[in-house]
Amino acid sequence: MTTTNSKNASADNKLFAIAETSGRQFLFKVNQYYDLDRINAKEKEKIILDNILLIKDNKTISIGKPYIKNAKIELEVMSHLRDKKIIVYKMRPKKKTRRKMGHRQELTRVMVKSITIEK
Repeated sequence: MTTTNSKNASADNKLFAIAETSGRQFLFKVNQYYDLDRINAKEKEKIILDNILLIKDNKTISIGKPYIKNAKIELEVMSHLRDKKIIVYKMRPKKKTRRKMGHRQELTRVMVKSITIEK
């Protein structure tokens, strides 16, 4: 009896979408958070993504040419943060020229609230 419940629970989580944002493509699932490049939005604000390339539902797969019309992903901004520091070290051999710099990428953490396609 518990195995059928777990199958039904896993069947409900089969919904995902591939969308284009921040110059990259992400696989979005509902109720998961993602770190994107900094978005100009306040915390707890809703954002809607329209550049959706693929949506997989329980039984159907929709592929866009290049994007799916009337499809959207609703995101909620959780927080703004910074990534860990990376060190950039440039050196010219035999020249006594060295340059050490650090970089921390500005990120926005978002939570996926819903993935919808209107027909």
